[in-house]
Amino acid sequence: MKSIFITGAGSGMGREGVKLFHAKGWRVGAVDRNDEGLAALSLELGPGLWTRVVDVTDKPALDAALADFCSGNAGGGLDMMWNNAGIGEGGWFEDVPYEAAMRVVDVNFKAVLTGAYGALPYLKKVPGSLMFSTSSSSGTYGMPRIAVYSATKHAVKGLTEALSAEWQRHDVRVADVLPGLIDTAILTSTPQHSGDGGSDNAAPPMSRDELRANAPKKGMFRLMPASSVAEVAWRAYHHPRRLHWYVPGSIVWIDRLKAVSPELVRGLIRKALPGPDAKRQ
Repeated sequence: MKSIFITGAGSGMGREGVKLFHAKGWRVGAVDRNDEGLAALSLELGPGLWTRVVDVTDKPALDAALADFCSGNAGGGLDMMWNNAGIGEGGWFEDVPYEAAMRVVDVNFKAVLTGAYGALPYLKKVPGSLMFSTSSSSGTYGMPRIAVYSATKHAVKGLTEALSAEWQRHDVRVADVLPGLIDTAILTSTPQHSGDGGSDNAAPPMSRDELRANAPKKGMFRLMPASSVAEVAWRAYHHPRRLHWYVPGSIVWIDRLKAVSPELVRGLIRKALPGPDAKRQ
C-alpha cells in the first residue's frame, strides 16, 4: 500500500487531497492545527485514516508525527510528502503587523523546510517517491497587498527547483503546485489590514457567497474547486518529470510573460491598483 503524509489536511486543498488519495487506496497521514476538521475527516472516512493535531511550525511535533506515521508503512518509507499548510495576511506591506508577517513566513516557508528535512529519510526508502509542496500563482510574480505571502510562495518554488536537482541522487522527485483562485477558507478568513486608503478603513474579508459572486467566471483567475488541486497532486505523483503544476494551467503564462519582461508585468499590476501611482510604468 502506498502512503502519503499531508499537512494542512483539515480543510480546503489538503482535505480534498486526503479524500482523493484515501479513495485510491493509499494509507494517508493527515495533520493540521484544526482538530475539528480532522475529526470530521475521520468520521467521514473511517477509523483507518491516520490523523494528528500538529502545528507545522513545531519541528519536534512534526518530526514525531512523521516518524509515527511512517513506522506503520511498509519498510518504514513514505511514497509522497505534501507540504500543504498555509496562511495569509492581506493589506499594504506597512499595514500588516510584523508579528503577523513573520507567522506567514513560519507557516508558509519555514514549515516546508521542516517538512523537507523531516520527510527525506522516509522518502529515500522508496525509489521514485515525491515531495510535493503548495506554492501559489503569487509565486509567479510578486503580488501587492499579499507581499509577504507572495514572497514565501516564491521561496517554496525556488526550493522546489533546487531540491528537484539535488534529490535526484536519492531517487526522490520534487514538484509543486501553483494554484490561482481556489474556493477554500483562506480566501474568506485571511485578515485584511488595509482598505484602498490604508489601515484606517480596512475592510473585512468577503463572505463565501460574496467571493463566489464576484470571482471571475472565466480566465486564469476564475474560481476553482479545491478538488482540482488534489487531482493535480495525484497526477503529479504519476508524472515522472514535470516540476511546476498550475491550476488552472493557463497561469503558466504569468511565468512566461515575466521571463520576457518583468517590467511589463509590473506595469499591468500597477494599473490595477488604486492610488496616484496606478498608471505609472
